[in-house]
Parts: sequence; C-alpha cells; structure tokens
Amino acid sequence: MTINHKKLPTIIAGPMVRKAMDNQLVLWLVTSQYYQCSVTLYDEEGDVFYSQKLTGNQHASIAVGKHAVINLLNIALNEPLIENTWVSYDIVLESESESFNSANLKDLCYEGFSSPRFWYSKQANHVLHGSCRKPHHQSEDALLAVDKQIAKALKDKTTAPSLLMLSGDQVYIDDVAGPMLSAIHQVISLLGLHSGKWQNTNIENNEQLLSSPNCYYQRDKILPLFDDNNDNLLRFFKGKKKRVFTSVSAHNHLISFAEVIAMYLLVWSPELWQCIEFDQTKINKKHRQKFQEEQQIINTFAKGLWSVRRALAHTRTFMIHDDHDITDDWNLTREWEEIAYGHPFSKRIIGNALIGYWLCQGWGNQPEVFDNIYQQAQECFSTEKMQNIDELIDTLLHFNHWHYSINTTPKMVVLDTRTQRWRSERKANRPSGLMDWEALTDLQHELFEQQAVLLVSPAPIFGVKLIEVIQKTFTFFGFALTVDAENWMAHKGTASVILNIFKHSKTPPNFIILSGDVHYSFVYDITLKHRKQSPLITQVTCSGIKNEFPKGLLNVLAKCNHYLYSSKSPLNWFTKRRDMLIKARRVDNKKILNQSGIGLIDIDSNYRVTAKVITADMKEFLFASKDNQPSD
Repeated sequence: MTINHKKLPTIIAGPMVRKAMDNQLVLWLVTSQYYQCSVTLYDEEGDVFYSQKLTGNQHASIAVGKHAVINLLNIALNEPLIENTWVSYDIVLESESESFNSANLKDLCYEGFSSPRFWYSKQANHVLHGSCRKPHHQSEDALLAVDKQIAKALKDKTTAPSLLMLSGDQVYIDDVAGPMLSAIHQVISLLGLHSGKWQNTNIENNEQLLSSPNCYYQRDKILPLFDDNNDNLLRFFKGKKKRVFTSVSAHNHLISFAEVIAMYLLVWSPELWQCIEFDQTKINKKHRQKFQEEQQIINTFAKGLWSVRRALAHTRTFMIHDDHDITDDWNLTREWEEIAYGHPFSKRIIGNALIGYWLCQGWGNQPEVFDNIYQQAQECFSTEKMQNIDELIDTLLHFNHWHYSINTTPKMVVLDTRTQRWRSERKANRPSGLMDWEALTDLQHELFEQQAVLLVSPAPIFGVKLIEVIQKTFTFFGFALTVDAENWMAHKGTASVILNIFKHSKTPPNFIILSGDVHYSFVYDITLKHRKQSPLITQVTCSGIKNEFPKGLLNVLAKCNHYLYSSKSPLNWFTKRRDMLIKARRVDNKKILNQSGIGLIDIDSNYRVTAKVITADMKEFLFASKDNQPSD
C-alpha cells in the first residue's frame, strides 16, 4: 500500500462528547498532528455562549505516533450549562498551514443541522446502556441504534438520550479477527504509531512481531509461558508449561501499544478504513478461509462506523473497563495476578492495554484525577521510543481511582470491579471478590442519604443462579479460570458486604443497577423479605452490543434454572440471596433475551424503571413486570 501522509484526515477519530456537567465539558478526539484548538458553544437559538482558544490547562494532548495525537478538551465554563436543552459545538483546529472545523467532517451532523450537538440534562431519566462490542461477531452493531435514536429525537423533537453508559468490553484486546489485525498493522504504518521495545527472548519489538510467521492466528505460540515447577506457585491448570493469557481466542491477542491504539481508532471512526486494503499473502493457507469469513463481517462493521461516530459526537458517553478491554480473566484470581505481573512480557502486554484504556476511555470520565498520570505520560511519549514506559505502567497498575460518580439525578455511581479486588488469602486460585473491603466501605459512604442511585456494575450483582452454581462447582475443583467465575457471589466477603449495603438503613431506598458482561439480557426487581420498608432494587442487565451467548446452551441453562430455582424450590435456601425476593421480568414470555442490542432505561419521578433492548434495526424488546411471580 502506498502511503501519503499529506492526505491523512485532520481528525482521525472523534470528536466524542464525554463528560458534560454543570460548568464542565469534556471532548475527546484524535488528530493527525498537533493543533491549536478553539471551541465555540451555541444554545438552542444559535447564540454563542462560549467561544475561546483553549489554553494548556484546557487542552491536553499526547502524541502516540508521528501522525496521531490524542486530544482531551477539558473546558471550564464560567456559567453552568442550561438544563434540558440542546448544546451545539464547533471545534476549530489551526496550524501554520491549515484551519479545520469539526463540523466539516463527512456525515458528522444530522440532517438540518450545521454543527454537532448533545442534549444536556442533570436528569438521568432516559439512559442508553450496553457492553460487549466485538467487531467480528456475526450480529449487528447495536451502536447503530443509538444513532437512530438521536436522529429521531432531533427530527420529531422527542425525548433525547440523557447519556450513554458503556459498561465494559468496548474493545476486545484478547479476541481479534485476522482482518482486523491486518487493518491494525496498516494503521500502525500509516500513522507511525509508537510501539517501543519489551523484554522477550525472541520477539522484542513491533517489527519483529510483524515479521514472525506466528503473527496471524498463531499468537498463542508467542504469548509468554510460565514454568509450573515452582512449588511456591499453585498450579494454574494441569501440566508443566502454562500460558499466562487464558483467553480461548488468544491466537490474535494484541501485544504492542501501537496495536492497542490502532484498535481503538478502528472501532470508533470510519476515517482510517478508507485506507485499508486486505491482503492474504501473510496469512497461512490453513487460516485463509477463516480470514475471508471474518472479512465479510468486518467490512459490514466498518460501513456502520459513519453512524457510530455521529452518535458518539451527539451524546454524553461514559465508560468503565471490564476484562476484555485488557485481557480475558484480568485479575480474576490472586494466582493469575502473581503469574501475569511476575513475567515482564505479560506485564508489558497488560500495561500496553491499560495505557490504551486510560487514553481512550478512562481519561474522559474524570480528567482531574489523572493530572499526575498525564504529566508522566507526556514524558513517556516525548519520543517514539516511549522512554520510561515501565514506570508509567507501574503507576497505572497501582492507580486506584478508575471508579467515579456523576451528579445526575439519580446520582450515577460507576464501580471499578477489576483493580480493587478482594483477593483470597487462603487459596490463590480461588476467585477474587470484585471489590475489596475498603472499596465497598467507600461505596457505602458514597451512597449515604441518597434518595436513589444509578449503580453501574460491569458484572451483574444478581446473576442467574444456576450459572453461578456451575461456576462455583468448577471453582471447587480448581478451574475458576475455565468458566470465568467472576460474579459478585463467588467471594464470601464481597457477597456479604454488597448485600448488606442494600439492607443498610442509610443507603438509598431506590437502586437502579446497570450491568452487562454476560452476553444476554435480563431484568430483575428485588426486594428484601420480612421488611416493611424494603428498598426497591431494579437490575437491568444488557449485553452485548455486538455479541451473544451460544443460543442452544443458554436455552438449556435458562430452562434448568427455571425448574431448579423456582420460587418454592428449597435450593434457594442454599444461596447467599435467600433473604431477598427476586422477580424476573419477561420479554416474549422468556426471562432471558439472547439478542445483540442496546439497553434503553426510562426512569420516572418515582424511580420506577421501564427497560427495553433495541436492536440495530430498531426492533424493541420490552421487559414487562406485569403478573410476574417470584422466579428465583
């Protein structure tokens, strides 16, 4: 492929609206070089209420390649944003030879509008929510439904989305299609993305990785091993040589920092796909049929990105990580952590993904908590050699403020269930609790005296009981990693504390829980038994945006769960939730929906929830609570 850097788009990815609250507006975009940035904001009448050339305090930038700069615009407003209105914005980028307005991007604005805009309200009462977006899954991309929802709201002047909450697995670092990996490598070359070096015997930089015969579909042969002869290490699986990375789809696991950044650019923006040309010459003949099958899915995915970019430019979007944003089974057990972080190569792979998460996701949620990390990252990326990257990785691995809260009504509290684990001291191969004692204590104080809370947990707090029992059984025999045994009930301490939080007299009388992760959707209404004034807990689990559970297997599990854990089943007394009454809402006479889609949650003035899943082609699945009986 012939590369002409002069023809690179000014804006490679974005703009994306991230945080907008009171006197703060946060925008994210990636440009092909450093630019001086100006932002103008307009009210619904088209009058300017803010227009400034941004200073260094408001415009942070990190050069992740020769022709790729990640920009975070953290704008402090003198006057608060006006409630329940559309806010339009223009971003003007200027260099010595160029001036570019973001509104000039192809297909960025909806029909009848000359600038992108977002709906601003403190009320989180019309919330879009989802997780698990795997580009090469055969289902459609439900982010297309977000675009259609916004277009409808603008055209018909109906209720606009308050915000979009992406609760995990926005990218799949550990599960990548061959054509996507090929596109990633073309983007690395096109943008000159930095990759650095790492400690490994045979492959220690991106160039050697690309020239390896195992680069495509055989990366499980490259990924690090550990020797299980050490008596101080508990056995990971049966055998002598074990793989650190446990994903069953690790044959294209991303390794370098450049690969991670290229992946983010390719899943959010259509611009770079115009430069991609698929070539099978580097693909082993035995994998070419799979490459061709995946290419058809990836082509369809890429075509939809014009709509995806437009949607993300028109609604506030908040994010939190789950495991696939870094790697499968991330921090699932203490043993996994000891092995993964004890090997320099695996630690670098994890660190590269975590830097990518911070730059492309975490930074925009709450920029002010990352000031020190930003200064350290600027030094790290001051040259393409990425000096002191190990120190930056150590800082991020010890960072303990990925969680955050947003002062909407109800207040949105987003949990970090990946880095604040309650690790088992007795057995290193037992699942860690999703949050430790200190984090749960802080959470309880965060919830005190709130009338209602929108609690975002990447994994369901109240899961399907039979599936949790299966996970517990595998864990008992030492195979927690085999079944991804990471649910809230898997760790006795974490389960006890989170359930007690719901029972505490000072915590909110109304909980709305948003969760994902599991690749199917369900809605539970939960109350406490033997309590006259029980809190009302509604859990809406929506997963995935572009992923589904194996249909035949889920049907069997759902039927077995229905019979084994019916309302009168004595098996319920052996669960940690025996003091709670759980009613499952039904959709199409089923309690579980196995359909890619985006969740739409409407919350009324009494904090009662209407929940539905909307597919990419705008089919709606409503979870109805009428005539429900206790189900488990």
